[in-house]
Amino acid sequence: MEQRLKALEEKAIAEIKKADSTTDLEKARVHYLGKKGELTEILRGMGSLSKEERPIVGKVANIVRANIENALEESKTSIKDKELHRKLKAETIDVTMPGKEVKVGKRHPLTQAMDDLKNIFISMGFKVVEGPEVETVYYNFDALNAPKNHPSRDMSDTFYINENTVLRTQTSPMQVRVMEDEKPPIRIVSLGRCFRNDTPDATHSPMFHQIEGLVVDKGITMGDLKGTLEVFAKNFFGPDTKIKFRPHNFPFTEPSAEVDATCFKCGGEGCSVCKGNGWIEVLGAGMVHPNVLRNCGIDPEVYSGFAFGMGIDRLTMQKYGIDDIRLLFENDMRFIDQF
Repeated sequence: MEQRLKALEEKAIAEIKKADSTTDLEKARVHYLGKKGELTEILRGMGSLSKEERPIVGKVANIVRANIENALEESKTSIKDKELHRKLKAETIDVTMPGKEVKVGKRHPLTQAMDDLKNIFISMGFKVVEGPEVETVYYNFDALNAPKNHPSRDMSDTFYINENTVLRTQTSPMQVRVMEDEKPPIRIVSLGRCFRNDTPDATHSPMFHQIEGLVVDKGITMGDLKGTLEVFAKNFFGPDTKIKFRPHNFPFTEPSAEVDATCFKCGGEGCSVCKGNGWIEVLGAGMVHPNVLRNCGIDPEVYSGFAFGMGIDRLTMQKYGIDDIRLLFENDMRFIDQF
């Protein structure tokens, strides 16, 4: 039996040394040392040995097992090194080859304009607020002094979800929400998407962006409104920009005005951008109507305020010389890369 064990050891070690992968090595281990392996089969015959032979054979068997296990461990380390070398050789990276170009995007001109507007008004002490794009008829119209028969509530102009719910046509509802929740002094701007049933063309889109501002406090006048808008215009269009007010009518302000700015392209001398008159219409503004203040629980005998609103899309087009509003929504990188 001792001879069988020695022969088994020589055979096992020879096979282990020939193994070329961890898979082959595992097969050899199971074949010789497993529960049904050759060494186990030999040891099962120890019952036929005499008492004197058993300890001697048992000692030899333990030495054989230890030698086979040592051979397995040595080969395992060697094979892992070889496999790693093969893997590194197969996965060699040629560092001299040109890499893949990573395309870096750009901020959309609308986003750039909105960031500029936020920074301008925050620097003047305004707080930026956001609100829902799906709005109630009350906040979108009623609370803003636009009665049921007002043209802006026409079904052809507004996207109604149901009788009492609309896609907001302006960001003004946030002015009402803030006035209901906060006591004066109030100084806020609200930016976001709005929706109106316009047929898309070079200057109209059913989805557009607005910024609206509101200031409510004691002693607020049209002079405060004009000063605020002058600071805005000079920061957004350039330090030499001038503004002028033209009388107008809005249901939520009284008095109301349309505000023009000197053409950023020609400085007021007249060009194709301003159609020769030197001025560009920029926004609508006015003093907050007393009815709007009352609707929000603010006493118009104590407090006054001003509000203004402008289309961010139109401002972006004017600032960057874009001649078609549809370009802003086509997601064409050839267009966006220009800004």
